[in-house]
Amino acid sequence: MLLSLAEAAFFRVRWSGQVLDETERAIAGMLYKRGNTIEEAQEKAAHQIQQMRAAFEDAEVVDFEHLLPVASDLADANDAHVLAAALKTQAAAIVTDNLKDFPAHILNSFNIEARSFDDFIADTIALDTGRAVSTIRRMRERFKRPELTL
Repeated sequence: MLLSLAEAAFFRVRWSGQVLDETERAIAGMLYKRGNTIEEAQEKAAHQIQQMRAAFEDAEVVDFEHLLPVASDLADANDAHVLAAALKTQAAAIVTDNLKDFPAHILNSFNIEARSFDDFIADTIALDTGRAVSTIRRMRERFKRPELTL
């Protein structure tokens, strides 16, 4: 849903290569749990990431490594790339369900807030409910296995 709303130009999506790597592993893990072989799961996950890159050609943030030291105050050093990429793009929000690793007392100094997916999507829909519902309806219509009804 988040990507469908981004595709409809409600906001610009930005990510680091590391975010895409983590996403690919997560997708592969979900597909494996649903009964795909490891090879099938990895192949399908890689395809999904290729589709994301193709749909959002300008989304991948590069050359932000010089900002990694600024993000060193985060509790989990593995999340520094997220904050550094957000700083590089002057993002207003980091959308994550890992809120505890992006505390407000650190992000406030950069004028960035961490938002859960649900809160971000709800606020996005509230901006233009009619257009958002139309976007979500088109997203739902793409689901064929199983087809989802209203």
